[in-house]
Amino acid sequence: MKIEISAGAEADVADGYWFYERQSIGLGDYFRSCIFADIESLRYFGGIHEIEYGFHRSLSKRFPFGLYYTVADDCVTVVAVLDLRRQPLWIRESLDNRG
Repeated sequence: MKIEISAGAEADVADGYWFYERQSIGLGDYFRSCIFADIESLRYFGGIHEIEYGFHRSLSKRFPFGLYYTVADDCVTVVAVLDLRRQPLWIRESLDNRG
């Protein structure tokens, strides 16, 4: 499958990078590397995850983040990479603004 990452999802990854980089130098790079590995796994497993708020949601293996995506034809589009420690209402509103 082909993978596309929306501008919003890229901004989410950048926000996560800076959050973790402020915690410890180098942790932001590890976060970004892990998230992109999780996104790459959607090439094989895209579409098998449960649907939440109208999007498939895959959980990151190392960080408390959810990857929200759609599948159409042979393409997975990642629309958001959100911190799941946030309030559910915030997550829903963030996804509503992207869908």
